[in-house]
Amino acid sequence: MTMNYLVVGGGGREHALARALSCNPESVLHAVMSHANPGITALCHDFLIASETDTEAIVRYAKSHQIDYAVIGPEAPLHAGVTDALLEIGVGCLGPTRAAAQIETDKAFCRRLMKEHHIEGLPAYRIFSDSEDAVDFIRSHDEDIVIKPIGLTGGKGVKVVGEQVDREGAIEYARSIQGEMIIEERLIGEEFTLMAFVDGNSLIPMPLVQDHKRAFEGDTGPNTGGMGSYSMPDHRLPFVLDAEYAAALRIMQDIVQALDTTGSPYRGILYGQFMNTATGPKVIEFNARFGDPEAMNVLSILSSDFSEIAIRVAEGTLRQSDVVFEKKATVCKYIVPAGYPEKPESGDKIELADDHDALLYYANVEEKDGSLFTRTSRSLAFVGVGDTLADAERSAENAASLIRGNVRYRTDIGKEAVLFDRIHHMKELR
Repeated sequence: MTMNYLVVGGGGREHALARALSCNPESVLHAVMSHANPGITALCHDFLIASETDTEAIVRYAKSHQIDYAVIGPEAPLHAGVTDALLEIGVGCLGPTRAAAQIETDKAFCRRLMKEHHIEGLPAYRIFSDSEDAVDFIRSHDEDIVIKPIGLTGGKGVKVVGEQVDREGAIEYARSIQGEMIIEERLIGEEFTLMAFVDGNSLIPMPLVQDHKRAFEGDTGPNTGGMGSYSMPDHRLPFVLDAEYAAALRIMQDIVQALDTTGSPYRGILYGQFMNTATGPKVIEFNARFGDPEAMNVLSILSSDFSEIAIRVAEGTLRQSDVVFEKKATVCKYIVPAGYPEKPESGDKIELADDHDALLYYANVEEKDGSLFTRTSRSLAFVGVGDTLADAERSAENAASLIRGNVRYRTDIGKEAVLFDRIHHMKELR
């Protein structure tokens, strides 16, 4: 039976969503995005260029094209209430309501919820509504801390005192934040991402992924939206023990149950970003949608029907048997404009090559007269898939190395030497 699907968003994550939906020949694909993504437009029956937070325009478009189900990619439309508005007109959604999405869009809400429900993995924290109170706290504490605005920052608003900024830099940053902020203990360990499909009742986990947010080789430089990521053939990570994985999964389940008690049942993607510490996983943050780039890792090896998963999540009937991933490793490498993330150079031509076997996902690029040009954010990503991490890395690296243009990428993502460092680091901490 033919179904009309709508993807909201136009980045690399959304290209992965569109590709996964299009694997079902009965899916008729539509999209709303702020800029035309050539990967998405090539898959679409029709699309609209509009703000991804323009709820009225999205609802009008959904009505006029008889959309059955929508998949919401970024966090901003969730915060704007796009899911709520679509549900009101009878469109099923893979994406939580605005109230449930507060688990991402309001960091203070998240921490308070964890504290009230005694959920494990909560770092020591304090919430400040007055910047001068925060400054006094920073001055009176010598240990390393983390400063977070409570709202959405695109993965770039967190400052680590003692690593990214000094004490005076931290004070300056705290004074620049408008509204509430959280100051937390700095967690030491290895980060990992656990994403899951949630239908309001069932929580079905996806393969673990590790993202690389730092701009340059060796995890140096400023934070970005993510320079790339990798996953393993067994869908776990070797520096996350079975008990640690079980603890992270339990935290995710407890969060869903806690949200249910607030009157905001959770249906969509729940993304847990954890720091695996010497005492187990601690929560860095939750996201209310797929990660970017992590979506490209997991959706590239999803062997079950993503369009059916979207339906079952929306209807609250998801089963474990509905979600199957290939036992493959993946490595994602993002190509970014020169100067990214602080001073990205846009308008430069990118030349692609065909002599590779990696999957290509378009992100923030412009297509003119058959040629691709950079914009101001991450341009495109290659995902290598293989029986081993080394196989997947070679595939992604070969494809990325063939790119021509004023762009760059991190060559070290997915290297076995980097993974061995992670394993060794955790052994030392334990």
